[in-house]
Amino acid sequence: MKTEIKKLLKSIQIKAQKIGRPLRLMELCGTHSQTIAQNGIKSLMPDNIRLVSGPGCPVCVTAQKDIDIMVGLALAGIPVAVYGDAVQVPGNLMSLEEAGRKGAEVYIVYDITEAVKIAQKKPQLVFFGLGFETTTGMTAWAIKQGLMVYSAHKLFPPAMKALLANKKIKVDGFIDPGHVSVIIGVDVYCQFPIPQVVAGFEGKDVLIAIEKLLTQILNKERKVENAYQRLVKKEGNLKAQKLIQEVFKVADADWRGLGKIKKSGLKIRSKYQQQDAEVVHKKLIQKIKKEIKIKPSACQCGLVLQGLVEAKQCPLFGRSCTPDNPQGACMVSVEGSCNVEFRYVQNNK
Repeated sequence: MKTEIKKLLKSIQIKAQKIGRPLRLMELCGTHSQTIAQNGIKSLMPDNIRLVSGPGCPVCVTAQKDIDIMVGLALAGIPVAVYGDAVQVPGNLMSLEEAGRKGAEVYIVYDITEAVKIAQKKPQLVFFGLGFETTTGMTAWAIKQGLMVYSAHKLFPPAMKALLANKKIKVDGFIDPGHVSVIIGVDVYCQFPIPQVVAGFEGKDVLIAIEKLLTQILNKERKVENAYQRLVKKEGNLKAQKLIQEVFKVADADWRGLGKIKKSGLKIRSKYQQQDAEVVHKKLIQKIKKEIKIKPSACQCGLVLQGLVEAKQCPLFGRSCTPDNPQGACMVSVEGSCNVEFRYVQNNK
């Protein structure tokens, strides 16, 4: 293993030197961000290679209004269930964790089957459905079991399109998201004219992806390579895709940092409207939206998600904003760039 790692690092050094210009390579998965930080991969890169994090953390890109709506539902007396990573995300009024301390029924679940079981005793329970294609299939299954859901689910490829369309975001290659790719496959990425590699989550996997990206850049190629063939198939998971399409329809969606992206969200089809919190609680949600008062913040999570600034460049980072006292979504989730930077880099200096 050590010999293989040394060969990869040497190849990266040689190819980076041949390319000769500064390069920005963006990983698009929060778990990749953790792998890079945990293994100190940034410190092993040549001076002209910069690794930047993109919008790969599902909790981080969830729009502020969706957090506020879930908090509003909880404060109105409706039981809500949420994955642990989302409970601390600050809303304009408060977080779901704070709402729970004020007496709201907020259930933290680690598996959607837990939410289904809770809903059997509390039929009015609303599950906060968020995340990319990786978790959407599980939510679709739960909806078919009768679980009521507020859907903030998102499709990842439209975000990649938005990143490439933004002239401020200069990226030379993508490390495509491994978990998402297990579901959607590889072909969907071919629409993007940029070097791309689907990677696994070990340190060696990331180095392989970087080396392959540099090879493409050196050869002036723009293609998609699958370096995670042990789990990612060309066509993806067809069964999961079918389930998602049955339960959800594509819609425009708001992303933290990226704004509104066309056809990037998933809403529940009318066939399952009794399980759609936006239908069942339409009037209450409209009221919550009207009462939302935007709270100003110096948090730069939106810029971090676009790769325009690094986590440590945010004026709140490591000062008023820490994992124990998060001021923004990027510090809350274990996949968030700020949280990763703080845990693996800041504290090891």
